[in-house]
Amino acid sequence: MPRFSVIVPAYEVQPYLNDCLRSVLEQDFTDLELIAVDDHSPDACGAIIDEAAACDPRVRPVHLPENAGLGRARNAGIRRATGDYLLFLDGDDTLAPGSLRAIADRLARTGEPQVLVFDYARVDWTGEAVRNVRAELLRQGDPEDPEDPHARQVFRLDQRPELLRLLMVAWNKAYRRDFVRKEGFAFPPGFYEDTAWTFPVLLTAESIAVLDRVCVHYRQRRRGGILRTTSHRHLDVFEQYDRVFRFLDARPGLAHWRPALFQRMVDHFGVIAAAPGRLPVRARAEFFRRAGAHHRRYRPLGAATPPGRARWRGLLLRLGARRAYHLLRGADRLRRRTAECGLTAFTRARRAALWLHYRVQRCRPVDPGLAVFAAYWHRGYACHPAAIEAKVRELAPGLRTAWITTPEYAHTLPPGVRRLHPGSAAYWTALARARFLVNNVNFTQGMRKRPGQIHLQTHHGTPLKHMGLDLRDRPAAARGMDFGKLLERVDRWDYSLSANRHTTLVWERVYPSGYTTLPYGAPRNDVFQRATEDEVARLRARLGIPAGTVAVLYAPTHRDYQRRYVPRLDLERVARALGPGFTLLVRTHYFHAPATSVASPTGRALDVSGHGRALDVSEYSRVLDVSGYGRVEELCLAADALLTDYSSIMFDYANLDRPIVIHADDWDAYRAARGAYFDITAAPPGPVSRTEDELIALFAGGAWCGPRSAALRAAFRARFCPYDDGRAAERVVRRVFLGERPALLPPVVPLAERRPAPAAVRTLPNVPAGPGGSGGSGGSGGPAVPAGPDRPAEPRAARRAGVVCASPAASPAATPVTAPATAPANAPVSAPATSLPHRSRPH
Repeated sequence: MPRFSVIVPAYEVQPYLNDCLRSVLEQDFTDLELIAVDDHSPDACGAIIDEAAACDPRVRPVHLPENAGLGRARNAGIRRATGDYLLFLDGDDTLAPGSLRAIADRLARTGEPQVLVFDYARVDWTGEAVRNVRAELLRQGDPEDPEDPHARQVFRLDQRPELLRLLMVAWNKAYRRDFVRKEGFAFPPGFYEDTAWTFPVLLTAESIAVLDRVCVHYRQRRRGGILRTTSHRHLDVFEQYDRVFRFLDARPGLAHWRPALFQRMVDHFGVIAAAPGRLPVRARAEFFRRAGAHHRRYRPLGAATPPGRARWRGLLLRLGARRAYHLLRGADRLRRRTAECGLTAFTRARRAALWLHYRVQRCRPVDPGLAVFAAYWHRGYACHPAAIEAKVRELAPGLRTAWITTPEYAHTLPPGVRRLHPGSAAYWTALARARFLVNNVNFTQGMRKRPGQIHLQTHHGTPLKHMGLDLRDRPAAARGMDFGKLLERVDRWDYSLSANRHTTLVWERVYPSGYTTLPYGAPRNDVFQRATEDEVARLRARLGIPAGTVAVLYAPTHRDYQRRYVPRLDLERVARALGPGFTLLVRTHYFHAPATSVASPTGRALDVSGHGRALDVSEYSRVLDVSGYGRVEELCLAADALLTDYSSIMFDYANLDRPIVIHADDWDAYRAARGAYFDITAAPPGPVSRTEDELIALFAGGAWCGPRSAALRAAFRARFCPYDDGRAAERVVRRVFLGERPALLPPVVPLAERRPAPAAVRTLPNVPAGPGGSGGSGGSGGPAVPAGPDRPAEPRAARRAGVVCASPAASPAATPVTAPATAPANAPVSAPATSLPHRSRPH
């Protein structure tokens, strides 16, 4: 007997049916039967089903002699099902990867409930997926927290009545087959058959559980969807609610649900009446007449009247007043349009007033005691500007600092730093009068730099991908960029910060102007040389990383050739393969966070510690979504290893001298669309994988932290980390804000003498360190560390590979690493004792 019977009715869905069937058969959970029901479809659906059955014995084809409709086709599947649980999937929808395993795991953990409710995402015809807007109703609470209202893992509908607000469909649930058979549930005929199925099932079930995970991709066809079709068959909704209320009448114990179901019925009628094009013109009068009759027939005594305009809409439906109902909706539309026009006029007037205000402020003297900072298009206190601002308050306490950001990120500002709201009068005043202007992107085009103002451009990473003028031949990446205006903004720069010679050469070529380059290092990386073991431990505890596990930070970059975020890895599969000794920290690119904030292709997430969201994919692994976490430097400190693709985070993380793995599954496509300054797969900071299986093998075999990994990392650090010694921000502040001569700035500490923050779990190859490399994190080398009672448990993949995970106390002293013979020819051997700024050649 299989665990699941997945029932797929098919009628005129031939363009989508193959994808639907594959989404089921390619699940990593294989204990299933797929009952595909050809509802006498006039297209090729029957042939597609037969072809699938010939290739996979788990497919059980059913061909109906005549078209019976969606409900009866599902009933045909139910009669043939043998699985423990029934799932329904429409022929044009798909199961998300890993869904059946997640459902099976949740069923096992909740004691085989009669119904399990899971989530879905709407996928429009362009391929864009949007998760159910009421996903919060499926929140899985903490069973250990007595104050959590969702702590109960299995319940009756009375204990979580808000589930009635979910979309009433059959395909977002798993049903225990013996429960369905015992209660005699079956789908009725009709257009809205899910209504008369879902309500009785939920009301009757003695045990319900939820799974906070997207399991179904609900296709929204551009045209041709049943509920978007103009048809008299939409009047079927009245017969379905007749069936629902007859079900209630036959079970007096459920009578207390009548008010809630009545309100859901009224809301449903309102949705149909308001949907443009759903009702034919000749059917509208009949719809309102029947809606009024149902309202009067099923309205319970003493039913609460909804507030506001919903009250009037309910009253008009009750009276069947079609013309008055549409008149009210027309008045609503007119009110909204009037408000929009008024808002547009106000916005234009405000913009003109602020421009005049800015012109006036530019006539006032420059304020020598004011420094204005911003980062990432006002996304909060972050990156190099944040490190420089903190150092300004330390070394130049007489300067006042202000930070431009929105209220959404106000909590990221440290105490004492004034917030400037973008576009406000105070914002324009500060831009007009501040002596110092610091940003890691460009300020608004409307700003006009004045004589006496100093503009420091910090940038936000070492460039691997093409930037600036190099994007002129890359339309997918440039996206309509005005290069003339770009150069106008570049001409405002007085200083351009650089972390290494490679960066200096790129910036001066792609952003040509007369600024001075400051090769002082990356200020945001200073913390890597100052943080202590205790601080790392506190960060890990705050993020919820289990003690003794290897934390791997996964930070993929943005793809210019893709319109939206597309996950590159099935993180649930990777996490399972790694085992209980690993925790994945998932950090999506800031273009996609926090709006995306998903840690897998399926979007299942739970709040953890108020900072991240966890995917408890199984008892063997852990994934934390940290996309919304404010400081990426803290995530790097907490992580024992980095997994990335082409993100500039690799250049920063290399300063910690901890293992780095590059997953370059689409390197050729990425390089073709965006362009790259060098081949990261030829000169990587660590092992490179091209497929998900290769990536898993790297961790399972120990190559991710072995001697070759250390050797590659040593060469990479020598080339790209010459100045990041923990004093980059100090050099910037002394040079730019205090005006000190370059010869007096703090000298750069050589790589061999640096002691970056120790990893919580050291990763040492189980071989003696030789001249070809060291033994892993924190620059540590020497022989393997023997296991002992005071050492944390080693990850399963590491044990298989002969890799020892040592606690910081057990690790030997750090020793420098010699670069391998394959190091790039232009890699610097050591940083200069004093880094002198140099003037960019004018172009």
